[in-house]
Amino acid sequence: MSSTNPSSVSSLSDDDVHFIDRLRDSYRRFSGELGRVIVGQKDTIEQLAICMFARRHALLMGVPGLAKTLLVGKVAETMSLGFSRIQFTPDLMPMDITGTDILQESNEGRRAFQFIKGPIFANIILADEINRAPPKTQAALLEAMQEQRVTVLGKTFELDSPFMVLATQNPVEQEGTYPLPEAQLDRFMFLIELDYPNEAEEIQIARSTTGDDASTLSPVMTGEEIIGFQKLVRRVPVPDHIYEYAAKLVRKTRPQGETAPAWMKSYVSWGAGPRAVQNLILGAKSRAALQGSYMVRLEDLQAIAKPVLVHRIITTFAAQAEGISAKQIVQRLIDEME
Repeated sequence: MSSTNPSSVSSLSDDDVHFIDRLRDSYRRFSGELGRVIVGQKDTIEQLAICMFARRHALLMGVPGLAKTLLVGKVAETMSLGFSRIQFTPDLMPMDITGTDILQESNEGRRAFQFIKGPIFANIILADEINRAPPKTQAALLEAMQEQRVTVLGKTFELDSPFMVLATQNPVEQEGTYPLPEAQLDRFMFLIELDYPNEAEEIQIARSTTGDDASTLSPVMTGEEIIGFQKLVRRVPVPDHIYEYAAKLVRKTRPQGETAPAWMKSYVSWGAGPRAVQNLILGAKSRAALQGSYMVRLEDLQAIAKPVLVHRIITTFAAQAEGISAKQIVQRLIDEME
């Protein structure tokens, strides 16, 4: 691995350094506010923030009752953003998400079609149980995620910024669902896996949710500030060896590749694509900025490697039979890179 050439790494301006300090302080207040109503889930909160400031989307995986809806709603509340929840069902149609033209009568008695916006026209979208909707409806949401616009009856409508989709899947119930194809999973920057709380956290949850109503959270930043922070994240410098590390790590996930370790071939049938490298770099930039760092470090990239790569690796039957998960495979690859 080559050493970093200082001249090849751009540096931040004095204004950007001050801006990163502001982002770090805002993120700390944001985490503190969420901690008033969300027990535990510190890693989840950090990963959601990384996705937000990287201008990307996330897929949340967890059994019911882990406060996914509450968490996403409170994230929007602390950021003064519009929030919309869409419950995906087998009979949900694309127009139920995007909106549609409705024939309206004006005060003068004339009739004309008027576009009525659907729930996609918000800043943060919670797509609850996305795998319960048919592929045509999933595709309408994925167009909005990729292009930040929707097309209805041949007309295009731009979506407001900031815009973020947080989709959920229940890992237990798969009967009667339409699993997302790998090409669609690749659109999500992170797969965020929520686990059960520990005993102390579960007791605290019981205490805080069986008494008075949950308190209202104070906004810590505005939509305009978030857009400014998102632009700032793109300017965070990345040393050359970080780019090389990201590319080499992703290429090792492809069993057909020359650099893949021998043990990969029996455990992985398909590896991550080029979008994984982009998301590794962008996620590392976002994490570095949230931590108050003025340059991406190797630890930033390693910290977000699992949520970026896990849903992009397709394991073989042999791996499943031996109980080897994609998360374990990614961890082993990281260990071997060091």
